[in-house]
Amino acid sequence: MNMNDRKRQQQFAGIVLLLTAAALILIGLGLRDPWPADEPRFAQIAKEMVESGQWLFPTRGGEYYPDKPPVFMWAIAFFYVLTGSIHIAFLLPSALASLLTVFLVYDLGKRLWSESVGLTAGALLLFSMQFLLQSKTAQIDAMVSCWITIGCYGLLRFILIERRWLWYYLAFFFMGLGVITKGVGFLPVLMLLPYYFFQKTNTVNLTMHAQRYDVWRWLAGPIFMFLAIGLWLVPMLIQVELSQDPALIQYRDNILFRQTVTRYADSWHHLKPFWYYLVEVIPLFWLPVSVAVPWLLPKWYQAFKNCDARIILPATWILLLVLFFSISPGKRGVYILPALPMLVIISAPHVKELISKTSLPRLLWVVVAALSILCLGVGFAGLAKLTFLLELENKYGLSPWLFFLFIGALGVGISLFTIRKKIWQAWPLFISLLMVGYSTWGYVLLDDVKTPKNIFRNIQAIVKEQNVTIGLVNFSEQFILFSPYSVVHFGYHSELPGQINAAYHWLGQVDDARYVLVDEDNISGKCFDLQKAKPVGYAHRKNWILLSAEARKPECGLSALIPDLKIYRYEKAVATSSRLSHKS
Repeated sequence: MNMNDRKRQQQFAGIVLLLTAAALILIGLGLRDPWPADEPRFAQIAKEMVESGQWLFPTRGGEYYPDKPPVFMWAIAFFYVLTGSIHIAFLLPSALASLLTVFLVYDLGKRLWSESVGLTAGALLLFSMQFLLQSKTAQIDAMVSCWITIGCYGLLRFILIERRWLWYYLAFFFMGLGVITKGVGFLPVLMLLPYYFFQKTNTVNLTMHAQRYDVWRWLAGPIFMFLAIGLWLVPMLIQVELSQDPALIQYRDNILFRQTVTRYADSWHHLKPFWYYLVEVIPLFWLPVSVAVPWLLPKWYQAFKNCDARIILPATWILLLVLFFSISPGKRGVYILPALPMLVIISAPHVKELISKTSLPRLLWVVVAALSILCLGVGFAGLAKLTFLLELENKYGLSPWLFFLFIGALGVGISLFTIRKKIWQAWPLFISLLMVGYSTWGYVLLDDVKTPKNIFRNIQAIVKEQNVTIGLVNFSEQFILFSPYSVVHFGYHSELPGQINAAYHWLGQVDDARYVLVDEDNISGKCFDLQKAKPVGYAHRKNWILLSAEARKPECGLSALIPDLKIYRYEKAVATSSRLSHKS
């Protein structure tokens, strides 16, 4: 095969990789609704942006949302305007960011080593459990991981491949976008710590085209990061200062301080031990690379001995990133997703050797066979109505046993098909099958369970009035998103007694048809006659009841508590001109 034919074949392989990634990531788009915990929140905020025309200060149900900067919600809102469908729009930002991440990993691997290494790196990322799951989830992490990967790509390309300051400044600009997406977008800058150390000690030649140290050019990098941050921060600060609105001042202070420094150093939820990522996240969610680590460690050690900066810089950065998130008491498995693209980069050069000379393929085959047999067992046990599975079926109204049987049977078929041939193919075939099944059949099975649509169907069977408004107490955002009625609420983070008290007084204002929707465990007989409550179903691990004005008692024992709590209203859109308001 001549050089031109080999080049065309390699280009074709790259195209196949990206088309495969697009197929796996985009399949199922539009087949499901936003699911908790985060998706309904971001989808609702994006809808409110489009409906109200207020894009600078995100709101959920008319109340300002200061937990995250607005970039991810902007992206959903943009695709909502473009497509006219929130069912499609809410998943597109994560999907497209993940596709870009696959391309960046492929291109970086190709430039640092070879075309085949780039293809291997892209495939390793694509078939990684956590990456595929997040690519199909409307959480911020896939997007911020993409911005962080661009930052790492720019720094590594500048340091190791071509000394063009464009890549250095581009890296910092996307770090800034990462910051206004989810705070931690600055993390690629940690790669400069080992770079500086090895430059000072002269132990590794980190640049292909060494030049005289130019301090001003280096220091200009953060300017580009602050420029990107300023695209949102400066207009926000100006608007807050001009308005002097106490609610906007509270929004500013919350998002700049409590949701950044305080959330990291003194987190109040998702509390996990220091070793959480090493023990509970990486072994399972970083498959298949995680099982290869025992064989990869000697390779990486040799690269350090050989002063191979292509391995040293990403590997050191991965350790720093995992350490950074491990120090914080608040931890979620998705936080360390940005490390995965760099991990596959330093793993890809050794995969071909590991597949041909170690027992790694057999280990992965055993993992596939075990998961397939487990799925078969769950499917048969469910059909046999075993007690513990029957309880789950009755509780959630879900019977996924045929789905488990189908996945298990195909997984066993894949195991048998690959055992005598290319055994290493078992994992990519199985994870692809699993994701296709989950993104189609699984979406259909789970959609009613993951949404409160059954609650509102039951309400519609009970409520016959026109122009109904539902008051929400201690709710989640999906109840706003899926409600066919206008809704009010009494402050998402307000104390429960204050919400109940406000709901009691609001329900007594009988100028229109009003009802209160509340979890039955969060209400007592102090203010409402629970004998007159109407059960409307089970959703999100709670039984919900509907209270009308008739259920109000003459007096409420909580009346002295916060009588003037603010009420927020979201009027259900008939068209895209729906009004949003927050008023006392």
